[in-house]
Amino acid sequence: MTRVWNPTVIGAPVGKYSHLAEVPAGRRQIHISGQVGTLADGRLAGPDAAGQTRQIFANIEQLLRSLGAGPADLVKLTSFVSGVSCLPGYYAARDEVYADWFPDGKYPAHSLAVVAALAKPELSVEIEGIVAVPE
Repeated sequence: MTRVWNPTVIGAPVGKYSHLAEVPAGRRQIHISGQVGTLADGRLAGPDAAGQTRQIFANIEQLLRSLGAGPADLVKLTSFVSGVSCLPGYYAARDEVYADWFPDGKYPAHSLAVVAALAKPELSVEIEGIVAVPE
């Protein structure tokens, strides 16, 4: 399990993330490429940021399971949201998933960037990550 914490030498996080995350000894890092909200057949889960974000987290969960890992093994996530108008949908879906994944409020490190566009115009959100799995 990844160790996460928030030192008191700086202000508390302004969102659902931890300032620091450590990969414990005996674990290796695996990087998850940017995931978009597509279903297994390649179709987009929906036209809106909330639907795409829910699907992205479902895809990440499947990738974690394929590694024998779970959300507690996430070290860092980076989210890219296409325009500020997509933020409410992203936050709503992320908060739903985080309530299930991190009920103790111990979130992985996280960065969020609002970008002008993603690889395809119909994409609203992309999320990449780093996971720590046993050797």
